[in-house]
Amino acid sequence: MDTIIDAFFNIDIMRQATPLLLKGAWVTLQLCAVVILLGLFGGLGLALLASSGSAALRLPAFVFIDIFRAIPPLILLILIYAGLPFVGVRVPPFVAVCIAFLLNNSAYFAEIFRSGIKAIPKGQMEAARATGLSPAQAQTWVILPQAIRNVLPDLLSNVVEIVKLTSIASVVSLSELLYSANMARAVTYNSSPLVMAAGLYLLLLWPLVRVISRFQRGLSISH
Repeated sequence: MDTIIDAFFNIDIMRQATPLLLKGAWVTLQLCAVVILLGLFGGLGLALLASSGSAALRLPAFVFIDIFRAIPPLILLILIYAGLPFVGVRVPPFVAVCIAFLLNNSAYFAEIFRSGIKAIPKGQMEAARATGLSPAQAQTWVILPQAIRNVLPDLLSNVVEIVKLTSIASVVSLSELLYSANMARAVTYNSSPLVMAAGLYLLLLWPLVRVISRFQRGLSISH
């Protein structure tokens, strides 16, 4: 038992690793903020294209969504960071992660937004148009607010998955939380920094998980 405690819950090593892990957590927060916003806006744009009445807009959007939902984000990241230098393009780790997550996350967010838009009865658009709103205004002020409200738990659930998935940034040596914890583990020959990193992820994600559960309960009651 003492061996397990010393290997995974060594307080002295955790104390020594705290500054490094806090810096890594700050990088993780910055990365999450950027990739989530990029995914949301990219996904919303794709959803609007996929819901368009024009086949010339719908088909490319569907192709993009299908392709980038099927390709694992880790492969995208390695292709961007390690593959592009072979054609003379070098991408910094942070930018490479943002691009990879933009391609992957926007495809997933697009499907969530599109399902919300499709769930709105067509009569809503017709009623909005009858009041004198243009199609763009009706989509912005009538359809989208209802669609987003309906899929908000799914959006938040996807955000949780994105936060957890940012740990793959460690493969391109971006000094986020997992990379920092792994460096501390390598220096101290002890797994306590990894346990501490898991705790920091828990502190970061647990409130969001509770919010999702509350939204889901609220929606089930309202229906």
